[in-house]
Amino acid sequence: MPTKQSSALQQAIWEAINSKTKPVGSLGRLEALAAQLASVQQTLTPTAGRCKLTVFAADHGIAEAGVSAFPQEVTRQMLSNFLAGGAAANVLAQALGVEFAVVDAGVRGQAMAHPALISRRIGNGTNNSAERAAMSAQQFKHALDVGTLIGSQDEHEVACYGEMGIANTSSASLVAAKLLNLPVARLVGRGSGIDDDGLIRKQRVLDAAAQRTPAQLGPQEAMREYGGFETVMLTGAIMGAAASGKLVLIDGFIATVSALAALRLMPEARSHLVFAHRSAEAAHTAVLEALDAVPLLDLDLRLGEGTGALLAWPLVRAAAAMLSDMASFDSAGVSDHTSLNLK
Repeated sequence: MPTKQSSALQQAIWEAINSKTKPVGSLGRLEALAAQLASVQQTLTPTAGRCKLTVFAADHGIAEAGVSAFPQEVTRQMLSNFLAGGAAANVLAQALGVEFAVVDAGVRGQAMAHPALISRRIGNGTNNSAERAAMSAQQFKHALDVGTLIGSQDEHEVACYGEMGIANTSSASLVAAKLLNLPVARLVGRGSGIDDDGLIRKQRVLDAAAQRTPAQLGPQEAMREYGGFETVMLTGAIMGAAASGKLVLIDGFIATVSALAALRLMPEARSHLVFAHRSAEAAHTAVLEALDAVPLLDLDLRLGEGTGALLAWPLVRAAAAMLSDMASFDSAGVSDHTSLNLK
């Protein structure tokens, strides 16, 4: 329930936005974004000087069932690609002046040693969730706690989170189905680009996996049964970032499922979340609708890695500049039509 203080701040923010040298509402959703940033930072002059993307990587045991177009070793290969600066997320982050970090949450195989890698391995990949719970209760709590700590660190005003893990669209589909009490068939897509035969196989595997547990589960149970170490960490990071006063740009389908879980655990984080884009995965739309969330962009992206969240960063910077730097009618000496005595 809003307090008198928060209501007074909201009123002051909108009075400041409406006093700028423009017709009221003429900057559309940029105005709402500016108001959200100002509310998160508790100021009429918000700043958006620094943004950081953290990508969490881990493997999923359900990949063994052939639910992805890529073999499981691609997770490890992509982790090396991130560290070499060659992935789409690296390139976009550099182009947009966004800091970049990558976390090994549980990539299968021997732990990698690299000075730029944050190693927070929970396990050697999850179990095959088509057969049993993806992780133990202890592993779930450890991953969530690690993610929360990562999200609470650093002094950047805005956080983006991405993920990498072969079969994590399958994992996210199962988690979303259990959180929203939806048939898993409604949430199964082509993910990394599987063909028709692969899609049929994926649907069959996920249907069988879903049958292991009740139709609806709470966030802890859903993520423990079907989640990934990287997506549980991402859930914790969203919570940690919100608790530490950051604005959080939510990426595509997988990150939005993590956001859904985070909001079930910490509803007050909602005011800190900006849903960056609508991905080409049909399941993403279903989750956005369940959250009553309208994303900023719709570019037919379906990559993940935080790429869609990165593309929303310039809009956040523009919104901050509009509210902090744009002249008001009074300061510019421009007549405000609302003050005119029109008859």
